[in-house]
Amino acid sequence: MKDLLKALPWIGPAVALIATVVLFPVGVMFWNSTRDISQSGLDDGGVGLANFATVVGFQYFWPILGRTVVWVVGVVGVTLLGSLALAALLDKSFPGRRLVRMAVIVPWASSVVMTTMVVHYGLEPYFGIINSFLVDVGLIASPEGYGWTRHPVTAFAWAMVVAVFVSLPFTTYTILAGLQSVPGETVEAARIDGAGGVRTYFSVVLPQLRGAVSVAVLINIINVFNSLPILRVMTGSIPGYDADTIMTMIFKYLQNQRQIDLASALSVIAFFVVIVIVAVYVRVVRPLKEV
Repeated sequence: MKDLLKALPWIGPAVALIATVVLFPVGVMFWNSTRDISQSGLDDGGVGLANFATVVGFQYFWPILGRTVVWVVGVVGVTLLGSLALAALLDKSFPGRRLVRMAVIVPWASSVVMTTMVVHYGLEPYFGIINSFLVDVGLIASPEGYGWTRHPVTAFAWAMVVAVFVSLPFTTYTILAGLQSVPGETVEAARIDGAGGVRTYFSVVLPQLRGAVSVAVLINIINVFNSLPILRVMTGSIPGYDADTIMTMIFKYLQNQRQIDLASALSVIAFFVVIVIVAVYVRVVRPLKEV
């Protein structure tokens, strides 16, 4: 207890900051999820778990939850595979490597909304440059027939493409940092023992990237799950709920329907989903465990 009191002046500001910007908003979210809040923001009293029942009983809730899983698994999985390949390339010595490494950062440094808008307008049927390119290479017959962002499935698929694109830089550089820490003597010893390049990578290099890969995947899971701007831009104009994830549904509850109580209830569900995913992932993968 004495040690805690001695440390309190040093950790006090950090604890106060966490309580202000993290714990207080979470507490308000939990409180609002159990209240009957009108569209004008008036609290009409407690309703217990009625808001949760309403959210879970919504006919599109389970498809939205399943689409969220597809969104997270698809984006994180493709990002990881692409980043492993890209990091292995950038780890090699070749002319202009520094420029290529700097270019990889561009999607990360750019505004996510701006990047998504560029792709969104590029997919426009009549004047989109991406559509025109697909016609030029013979993948589609005419640009007018493909309104990619006007149909739930194609708009959602292109949103995943954009999400992978903006997630690659962070994951690539995290893995690249891990590659820099792999001892050259270990790789050289494997080659002397007769291991080829592929076997050396999978048997020697990749196991030593466990820490970097695990942390990158964990952060990506959280970021992608909570992602809103990409989906909002790419699928926001589509009526109905066929292209929604949990985050976009929360946004619709807040922005379109002004139902703060239901949005809070869905936010609490999302909060626990993320906590469970992170807990299971940390338990199974143990990202900080030494190889």
